[in-house]
Amino acid sequence: MYPSEINTYNQRPSMTSENLPVKILIVDDDEEDFFLTSQYIKKIRGKEFIIDWCYRYNDALEAIVKARYDIYFIDYYLGAQTGLELMKEALGQNCEQPLILLTGMGNQKIDLEAMQAGAYDYLVKLELNTEKIERCIRYSLERATSLKILRSNERKFRSIFERSKDAVFLTDEFLVFKDLNDITVSMFGYSREELMNMNLLHFFTKPPQAEEIVKLLKSEGNVEDIEVELISQNNEVLQSVLSLSMEMDADDNLYVQGIIHDITNLKRAEKATLQAEKLGAANRLVRALAHEVRNPLNNINLSVEQLAQEKLGDTGTVYMDIISRNSKRINDLITELLLSSSLPPENVREKRALQNILDESIATIIDRITLKKVSWKVVYPSEPAYIMADPLKLKIAFTNIIINAIEAMNESKGELNISITSQNGHHLVSIKDNGTGISKETLPHLFEPYFTFKRNGLGLGLATTLNIIQSHKASIDVETGVNQGSNFILKFERA
Repeated sequence: MYPSEINTYNQRPSMTSENLPVKILIVDDDEEDFFLTSQYIKKIRGKEFIIDWCYRYNDALEAIVKARYDIYFIDYYLGAQTGLELMKEALGQNCEQPLILLTGMGNQKIDLEAMQAGAYDYLVKLELNTEKIERCIRYSLERATSLKILRSNERKFRSIFERSKDAVFLTDEFLVFKDLNDITVSMFGYSREELMNMNLLHFFTKPPQAEEIVKLLKSEGNVEDIEVELISQNNEVLQSVLSLSMEMDADDNLYVQGIIHDITNLKRAEKATLQAEKLGAANRLVRALAHEVRNPLNNINLSVEQLAQEKLGDTGTVYMDIISRNSKRINDLITELLLSSSLPPENVREKRALQNILDESIATIIDRITLKKVSWKVVYPSEPAYIMADPLKLKIAFTNIIINAIEAMNESKGELNISITSQNGHHLVSIKDNGTGISKETLPHLFEPYFTFKRNGLGLGLATTLNIIQSHKASIDVETGVNQGSNFILKFERA
């Protein structure tokens, strides 16, 4: 009967940017009803319209889903199916244009159901006139424009939200997660579903600091750029900068916007740079002192050699031996200092398994472990943890840390745990003891040259260790506390 599924009843005028016509599709299985509705629309002044007719359910659905028109008038009765079903199906496929439901007689139940389904308006055919239709079209198009702007802004800010390099999230007023981006998921190591049932306060390593932040948020309404320590699912401590802001939604419900900027790597880099600067300054001082001391020391040794050829008597011989021994001792100390200030060469790297290097290190000091009656165990992965290493130098570094651990523990009560784990392209070596630990005041000086707790120590062991570790492009962190033991964590790149 009809040449096409959608019939055009108006000649389309030429479109200009100043006066674009409104494209309208009337979906109705009764041509006479279509004609009456279109006549009301044509009488509207001050605007041009392109009015088309569609009487088939599937053809109408395709036109709506493909957004071919600006506004749709849909009759409730469409043969075997209803206009309400058409609307629901179209809205389920993300229709954003205004849908207006038409019925032959008023029905409050249908009216309510249509509005709940997403209809822009509900009109009774028997009550139609040009004024009502003009007002309906105008309000619907204005609302559609506003919603389009809102959706555009929502998509824009959602994109910023999702693509942010920082953890961005929303919580309720009690700081339980309600929405979060992918970085938040990867930062904490839990799934999105798991995090949606968790509280931000769960991740604080220091409960008193969490309590202070809650108080500040309630009193001030926001928390800006506060440095906090958070912990991930795999127990990695995250040095972070936290900002929170208390907001209120359209329904007057409180919620919190939050941003976490992970500065763990920045802190590590700052720490490594500071350590390198301290070590460099100490090394320059060592080389200068060694040069200045060795010159007069050479003169002393030459004089001793000359005097040794003379007959000095018993007393003179005793004094000469003292001078000779102490000169040698001074020379040995200078040599040791110079060795500690030299960076290990980088041209002796080879692919080695950390398991083997650690086993060799333990073997060299097994007597100390036995004499101190320290219980010890190692936990290694089944696969070799390969790195590019200078095994001799790295063995020195491991040995220094293990010896310090042994000396920090009480005899017969010491527990030494050495393990290797892998994560994110790195191998982590943990050397943990249950010794006396290190105070917060002392910890920043731990790797400084000549800083030591030992009565006869030079304070070069850990300084040398740091030098070796950094030359391997690795990092070293210490988790410790007074009477809480120490855990030295060394992080190497996988080979």
